[in-house]
Amino acid sequence: MQQTISRTGAAPSAAPERPTPSAPGRAAERAPERVPDRALAPRAMLAPQAILMITAIAGAEGCASNLAATLGLPVEIVSSRKLGLAALRRRDYAAVIVDESIAEPDPVGADLLWKHSGLAVPLQVNFALLGCARLGREVKAALARREQEQSLALRAATSCLENDLKSTVTGLLLQSELALSEPSVPPPLAAKLQLMVELAGSLRRKLEQPRL
Repeated sequence: MQQTISRTGAAPSAAPERPTPSAPGRAAERAPERVPDRALAPRAMLAPQAILMITAIAGAEGCASNLAATLGLPVEIVSSRKLGLAALRRRDYAAVIVDESIAEPDPVGADLLWKHSGLAVPLQVNFALLGCARLGREVKAALARREQEQSLALRAATSCLENDLKSTVTGLLLQSELALSEPSVPPPLAAKLQLMVELAGSLRRKLEQPRL
């Protein structure tokens, strides 16, 4: 069984569409289908916007409603490891919460769930003991920690890239200036070297500017 709880805590439902009658003697005109904005972006560029909860405990829907209201994210509920793996193959999640009653009797199956969770925050909890309110706080704190870790990792990678670029540009500028100082450099080549010096100097000054 799989169920999705929206941010408001209610399972989404779609109203049936009624066909629009066409005028007699005239072929019905079909409006062009609009591609959703989400479909236009690569999957890697889309931040996961849902929580997956794998549990067969009674009252899981109410707990999912509380969690959706706390986090402001939809919560999908599946009742078995098999359904959880199927959900993880379909999309990415911000967090994957697995009930201990499902994970502990089958450690190999639980490891398989974690391997397919991707960048989702993995949480193994005892739904019967934890309580819905505390679960919401635990998941919210875990997501905040993951966001901070990703931000720090991005800043470190950016800093490393900037240092590499500075070193490369400095070397290019130095070599261009040395070549330009040679008295035997032909005028056409000297003009090109001068341009390289100006471009490298401009790039180095931009790299040395403090980031906001």
